[in-house]
Amino acid sequence: MWLKPKNIIIAIVLLLLVVWSADATQVSWTKLVEAKDRLSQIMELWFPPNWSKAEQAFSATLLTLQMAFLGSFIALVVVLPLSFLAAKNTAPNMTLYHTVRGTFSFLRSVPDIVIGLILVMAVGLGPFPAVIAIMLHNVGVLGKLISELIEAAEKGPQEAIQSLGLGRSMIALYGVMPQIFPNVLSQFFYRFEVAIRTSLILGFIGAGGIGQLLFNSFRIFHYADVTLYVIFIMALVILVDMLGSFVRNRII
Repeated sequence: MWLKPKNIIIAIVLLLLVVWSADATQVSWTKLVEAKDRLSQIMELWFPPNWSKAEQAFSATLLTLQMAFLGSFIALVVVLPLSFLAAKNTAPNMTLYHTVRGTFSFLRSVPDIVIGLILVMAVGLGPFPAVIAIMLHNVGVLGKLISELIEAAEKGPQEAIQSLGLGRSMIALYGVMPQIFPNVLSQFFYRFEVAIRTSLILGFIGAGGIGQLLFNSFRIFHYADVTLYVIFIMALVILVDMLGSFVRNRII
């Protein structure tokens, strides 16, 4: 089965793409072997972590969490009603469908770091531009994901609500939302985790949070501080992942 001519051709094409990409990106296993000789020097610079700045790191981590949550949650609230306009089976007309879909595609195609840079120039430094950047980008991403969930919803419950003479809003609320809510929640927590990492990058451009501390310490070669901040970042991502799993298991 695996040795069909079609599969062999696909394997050859993939192999050529790997070789072509590796050559263009200067992949070198020799560099990795040579790097191990410098590992001991790196360990001396980065370890042990500078625990004296743990309180500062904790406060910055909380700010990063707040930025990620607020941007993601506002995006979810905004996008839930809009997603019904971007789904073929619930949109009032195709003009509105294509308009909302196009808006989602536009917001999704612009990197959040670019949105953040524009907002920092417009409203100044601080966490507020990061919240708006995360919110706008997540509107585009969640809008696409949720509208596709709506389109895939079973028609039976929707037809049952419609047979009672209820309107579009009631069909959406009682015929579609109960079906898609667990998956919507799952997508929200995934985007929340992504937003945490986005907040770190936005911190590099002055949005605050632990990302800004990380960038500043790296720039002035305080690697022991960097190690501490990385530990806090890892702990935050793991805790959010555990929280998301807990909530999903309780609801799904």
